[in-house]
Amino acid sequence: MKKALMALLLLTLLGSGLTQIVYAAEQKDTEDYMPSLITKTPLEGRMLAIKIIRKTIGTIQQDPEIKQAVRKKYEDDPQLLMYAAELVAIEFKTIAIANNYWREVR
Repeated sequence: MKKALMALLLLTLLGSGLTQIVYAAEQKDTEDYMPSLITKTPLEGRMLAIKIIRKTIGTIQQDPEIKQAVRKKYEDDPQLLMYAAELVAIEFKTIAIANNYWREVR
C-alpha cells in the first residue's frame, strides 16, 4: 500500500512541473558524474549506484534546509531508510546488468 502511495505521489509530482525543475538543474550542473555504467568491480558499481541516487535527490530537492529536515526524518523512521536502500538496489541492478554481472574481468 505504501509503495502504491509513493508511486502515486511521484506521478503527481512529475505531472506538476518537476520535469521543468529537473531540466533547469541539469542545465546548471555540467559535471558528468556518470560517464559510463561500466565499473571494474561490484564495489565500484555499488558506489556509483549510491552516487546516482544522491545526485537524483539533489537535483529534485535543491533546498538544503529541506534536505536536512528530511534527513532528520530518516533518523527516526527505519522504513524510510529501507526505501532508500531499495532505490540503491535498483540502480545497482542496472549497473550489474550493464557490467554483465562482472563475469568478464577487464
